[in-house]
Amino acid sequence: MADLDRLIHEPARLRILTLLSGLEAADFNFLLSTAGLTKGNLSSHIDKLEKAGYVAVIKSFNGRVPHTEYSITPEGLAALAEYWRELDAIRSLREKPDSE
Repeated sequence: MADLDRLIHEPARLRILTLLSGLEAADFNFLLSTAGLTKGNLSSHIDKLEKAGYVAVIKSFNGRVPHTEYSITPEGLAALAEYWRELDAIRSLREKPDSE
């Protein structure tokens, strides 16, 4: 059995990836309010996920106002799916009740 991806296993990053896995993209304020993190904490976790190739950061402007969106990459989706498979494998190791 492989080890769980420690980058994803951190609760805030797992929350971010799980949110993004169900969306085409999300902006900073949506993730901020939905994930329940501070601005600095969210930025730090997004930075780590981006460096790992799990999240894409899309910067644009709405008129003169900067706008940042985030989306999970195919690599991020694959890593998250593998994380859940590994977690399920760990869960399946627990003793099962007798069916007699």
